[in-house]
Amino acid sequence: MTPLHDGMNLVAKEYVAAQNPADPGVLVLSKFAGAANELDTALLVNPNDIDGMARTIAMALSMPLLERRMRWEAMMAKLQRHSIQHWFTRFVETLRETRGEAETPMQMVAEPPAPPWPLRSVNAR
Repeated sequence: MTPLHDGMNLVAKEYVAAQNPADPGVLVLSKFAGAANELDTALLVNPNDIDGMARTIAMALSMPLLERRMRWEAMMAKLQRHSIQHWFTRFVETLRETRGEAETPMQMVAEPPAPPWPLRSVNAR
């Protein structure tokens, strides 16, 4: 995957997750993709370097099974550690730190004020 700018994070991760563990393919990934930092055992390329990309694709096509498995296992381990739950927890912690609530439990939202008109039940006559 060779975007010229950041992006395509999920496509690269989905490719890794969809591989057959017994015979995984090789991920050739642009060093400009956002996933390149996390999927650092992929073969990283500069999409502006056509000759370099050709050499890297040739390397991927001839890569021994053991090396492919080792690279895939390393990427899968990172994907499993950095799940959506992990991202959500870090995101909420950062929000709390921003508000100065890092050490205190989340505060409950106060009850909204009562409306100025009387409330009636749907069943009341």
